[in-house]
Amino acid sequence: MFMHVIFGAAFFTYAATKKPVYLIPLLFLAFIASVKAHAADSMLSVTCKDEDMGAEVFINDKFKGKCPLDLTVPAGKLKLKVQKKVDTFSIRVFEQEIRVGQGVDKNVKVLLGAAQLNAKGKQLQARRLSLEQAELKKPEKEGTPETVATPVPNFAMTHPVALPPVVVAAPAIIIPPVMLSPQIVGTEQAENEPILLPPIVVTANPLGSALFDLVSPVSVLSGKELSFRQESTLGETLSKLPGVSSTYFGPNASRPVIRGLDGDRVRIMQNGVGMLDVSALSPDHATTVDPLVVDRIEVVRGPATLMYGGSAVGGVVNSLDNRIPQSPIEGFTGRVEPRIGGAANERSGAAVLEAGNGLVALHADIASRRTDDLKIPGFARSDRQRTLDGPAVEQPRGRLINSSSNSDSGAVGASLTLDKGYLGLSYSDYKANYGTVAEPDVRVDMNSKRLGVAGEMRELGTFVQSVKFKYGYTDYLHNEVENGVIATTFKNKGYETRIDATHAKLGPFTGAFGVQLSNTDFAALGTEAFLPKVNTDAKALFIYEEAVFGDVKFTAGGRNEHTTVESAGDSPTTTRFGAAQARKFSANSGALGALYTFDQNVSLAANLSHTERVPTYAELFANGRHVATGQFEVGDTTLSKEKSNGADVQLRWRSGPHSASISGFYTRFQNYITLIKSGQEQEELTEALFRAVKAEFYGFETEGKFRIYEKKGNLDLNLRGDYVRAKNSDTGEPLPRITPMRLGGGLDYQLGKFSARLDISHSFKQDRVAANELPTSGYTLTNTTLNYRFKTQAVNWDAYIKGNNIFNQEARAHTSFLKEIAPLPGRGFLMGVRANF
Repeated sequence: MFMHVIFGAAFFTYAATKKPVYLIPLLFLAFIASVKAHAADSMLSVTCKDEDMGAEVFINDKFKGKCPLDLTVPAGKLKLKVQKKVDTFSIRVFEQEIRVGQGVDKNVKVLLGAAQLNAKGKQLQARRLSLEQAELKKPEKEGTPETVATPVPNFAMTHPVALPPVVVAAPAIIIPPVMLSPQIVGTEQAENEPILLPPIVVTANPLGSALFDLVSPVSVLSGKELSFRQESTLGETLSKLPGVSSTYFGPNASRPVIRGLDGDRVRIMQNGVGMLDVSALSPDHATTVDPLVVDRIEVVRGPATLMYGGSAVGGVVNSLDNRIPQSPIEGFTGRVEPRIGGAANERSGAAVLEAGNGLVALHADIASRRTDDLKIPGFARSDRQRTLDGPAVEQPRGRLINSSSNSDSGAVGASLTLDKGYLGLSYSDYKANYGTVAEPDVRVDMNSKRLGVAGEMRELGTFVQSVKFKYGYTDYLHNEVENGVIATTFKNKGYETRIDATHAKLGPFTGAFGVQLSNTDFAALGTEAFLPKVNTDAKALFIYEEAVFGDVKFTAGGRNEHTTVESAGDSPTTTRFGAAQARKFSANSGALGALYTFDQNVSLAANLSHTERVPTYAELFANGRHVATGQFEVGDTTLSKEKSNGADVQLRWRSGPHSASISGFYTRFQNYITLIKSGQEQEELTEALFRAVKAEFYGFETEGKFRIYEKKGNLDLNLRGDYVRAKNSDTGEPLPRITPMRLGGGLDYQLGKFSARLDISHSFKQDRVAANELPTSGYTLTNTTLNYRFKTQAVNWDAYIKGNNIFNQEARAHTSFLKEIAPLPGRGFLMGVRANF
C-alpha cells in the first residue's frame, strides 16, 4: 500500500509541475519500500525462440503474460505452461514443473513442441472417429464412394500420425488429423547469464524474420540497449551503429546519415508510416520522434527499403511505439523513466501505460524534456575557423550559445484485439522549442499533431492470407522566431496510407504485395521562405517475394511509383518563384537478393538493386536564402528522376554468445542530385545550385561480439567499424560532408544484477573534402555506463549512470553543416531510473 501511495504522489507531482526531475526521489523511495516488502520473492525469466515470441505463459494454470516475460514468483514448486496457437484446431505447448529457490533469479528457455490438437480440435477429432465407425457399420452402397483426404494444416508437424483417407459418402466433414503429443524439452541457463533474444524484424521483411535470416542488413535497438543509447535526438541515438552517423545541427536537431546519404534519401517512419515532418528539408529542422517513448527502432539498409519509398536509397529508420496495440493486453502494464544530468543539464522523463481486458487494449504515453545550453570542451568555433575569423567575431567558450530546449509530448491509443486481427487508432501531440545554434537569437517553435489508424485481418482465405492497413495524418507547423518575433513559418499537412497483403504459397514462393498513397501540402511563409507552396501526390504499388531452395533463400521486390509535384508559384508577397507549374514522374525500382546458409552458424547474403528517386520539391523549386546552410539555394525545374544501381554483400557468423558480421556496399548514381556552389553570391550568401552529377558511394561495415570471460560473471568484447567514400564521378572530387572512417570497441560486464560498460570510439580525420570545405580533425570519445537491476513483486527496475566523453575531448562531426561552430557535447554524467511493471 505504501508503494502505491508513493507512485500516486510521483505521478501527481509530475502532472502538477511538469518537471520529471521530481519523480526521481519518489521513485527511489517506492523502490526501497518495495524491496523491503518483497525481498523474499524470486524472479522467473521465461524466454522462447524468436518464432514463438508472443506465446501465452501460465503459472499454476493462471495466465501471466506473453513470452518473453519476467515476473516475480513465490519460492517453491511451480507448474509452468507456455502455449501458442497454430490455427483454429491446433496449438504448440511447453509444460514443465520447476522449483524456484528463495530470493534467486531463475531463467527457463522454452522450446515449444510439435503441434497438437486443442480442445476444439479434439472435439472434432472425436466426431471424425465416430463418423468413421458409423460408416464402417453401414452396408456398402452402389457406386464409387468419394474419398476425402484429411487436410494438413499449414505448419510443420514434427511427429504426425499417418492416417489413411476416410471413406465416406459425400458430402463429408473435413476434420484435422490426429497428432502425437509434443516432446517437451526445457533448458535452464545460468542464473547470471543474460538472455539474448533474436528479435523479429518487421521493417525489412513484410513476412517477419529473425535478424540472422534476413537478406538485407538491419540493425535493431530495443529494451535496455535503447535506453542506454537514448539521446535527445533520433540521429544521435543511432549515431554509433555501424554505417550510421548524424547530421548533428547542435543537440536539438539531428537526422540519421546512412552510408553517407542523408536528407530525403533516408526515410524516417513511425510504426511503418512516414512522419511527414520537414526535417529532411533543412538540417536545423528537428524530427518529431522522441526516443524516450519509443519501444524499438529498426534501421534497414539496402534494397529492402524500396518497400517504403523509392526515395529511401540510403535506408529506412522505423520507430515502433505500440500506440496502436496489435495484440491483446491483460491487466495493467507500463514503464516510467526519469533522467537528470548530462552535458546539457537534462531534466527529462517519460511514462508509458497500457491496459486491457483481452479484447480492448489501451495505450497512453507522456514525455517531457528540458535542457540548458550545452557544455563544450573549449571554444565553440574550431581552430581552423578562428584563423579565418575577423577580430570582431565573438568567440564563445565553454557553452554552445542558444542550444537550450524544451519539449513535451503525449499520445493515446486504443485497439479492438481479436483472434484473427485488430483495429485501432491513436492521437499524438508533440511540442518543442529549441535554439538553432547557427543564429544566436533564432529559436524554433514546433508543433506536430498526428492521427493514426491501423488494422489487420488474418486467416482470410486460400490465396490472400492476411491484410494490414495503416493510415497516418499529420498537421505540422513550426515558427522560426527571431528576437521574439515570428520571421518564417513552415507548414506541412498531409496523409500517408498503405495496405499490405500476404498471399499463400505459390509453388516455392511466399510473399506480400500492396499499395501506398500519400498527399501533402507544404507552405513556407515569411522572410526566409525559400520555397513556394507545394502539393506532392504519390501513388505506388509494391511486391515482395521469397523462396527457399535447400540452403538458399531468394528474395525479389519491385515498386512502381507515380508522383506529381505541383508548385503554386508566386504569391501576393513573393515573386521569386515564377508561374505555377507541375512535374509528373513515374519511377520504377527493383531488387534481387539471396541468402546462403552454410550451417546454423554461418550465412552469406547478397543484394542487387535498381532505384529511381523522384526529386524533392526543394530540389525542383527552391529559390532563396537558406540561412541554416549558409547558402542561397536555387532549384532546377528540369531535373529528372535520380537513378542508381547498388550491390551489397554481408557475411554473418554466430556461435553461442559470439557473433560477427562484415558487409560491403557499392552504389553508382547516374544522376546524383546535390548542391554545387556556383562561386557567385546572392543576398550576401554563397549561391548553391541543385544539379545532377554522376556519383559513386562505396564502403564497408563490421561489428562483432565475443564472450571472453564467464567464470564470475560474463565479460563481452564488442567491436565495430565503418568506412564510406563518395565522389563526383564527373570530376573525381569528393562529395561534401561524408563520414570519415570510424572504429569502436567496448567491454560489457554482467554479474548478477550489476552490469557495466566501457565504450571507446575513434573517428579518423577527414581530409578528403569538397571545394570550399574545411578538413575535420580526428577524435576519440570514451563513454561508460553502470547499471543495477532491481526486481520487486510487480516492478523491474534499472538504475543507471551514464558518463559521456569522460575525458572532455573536443570532437566535431564532419557530416554537420555546423562542424566549424558547434562541437559535440563535452563531459557529462546522466543518472536515470527505468521501471517496468
